[in-house]
Amino acid sequence: MERASDAMQKIVRDALSRTPPGHAPLLAWSLACGSAVAERTRVLDFVGGVLRVEVPDFGWRTELQALAPQYLAIINRYTGSRVKGIRFVVRPADTSRVLQQ
Repeated sequence: MERASDAMQKIVRDALSRTPPGHAPLLAWSLACGSAVAERTRVLDFVGGVLRVEVPDFGWRTELQALAPQYLAIINRYTGSRVKGIRFVVRPADTSRVLQQ
């Protein structure tokens, strides 16, 4: 089973290495955090070694900040880019909903 995991990681690394410079960390986010978190977050950009990720609220930001070291390790394992940090940005409130009520 371990060999299958190693082979899968190699396939992912090879695929991400073919992306334009700076794009691999954006694509690796969903691999690092998993589908449930990926569905509730949105990668904004990767600038200066920092991956910025939009989160739904302050609670999510707090939870994900605690997991950031694990996410960094996974992203850096899969990408050739050295991600130095992840910055979680709280999604702006949807003021159009408030105005309609």
